Amino acid sequence: MSNDKKPDFSNVQSSSDTAPAGGGSGGLAGAKPDFSNVVSGSDTVAGGSGGGGGTGARTYTIEKGDTLSAIAQRFYGKAKYWRQIHEANSAEIDNPDRIFPGQVITLPAIDTDGDGTPDEPAA
Repeated sequence: MSNDKKPDFSNVQSSSDTAPAGGGSGGLAGAKPDFSNVVSGSDTVAGGSGGGGGTGARTYTIEKGDTLSAIAQRFYGKAKYWRQIHEANSAEIDNPDRIFPGQVITLPAIDTDGDGTPDEPAA
């Protein structure tokens, strides 16, 4: 199932605090970016693969008829990984049998090939 919708970041606003001149421990002063206006498709990349910023996870917007098992089958090749999806989203999903269209969940990196290294979810 292909979704050609791209996330709309046109209304995202950001700001940053910089370190004071001459050094110091500046940086971001606890500020969090505002992504409240972001519109996402069914499966959007949460981290990316460039530099050290890749998180090994991506987000997914629940669609009508989805189950955690079906999502696990689609992205990891085996339905048994639904538990890891639920664990990664326990703050958003109280009951793994009750997910709702429109919910945005994280698809975590899971070691699916047994080599000891977590693998990113498939596209």
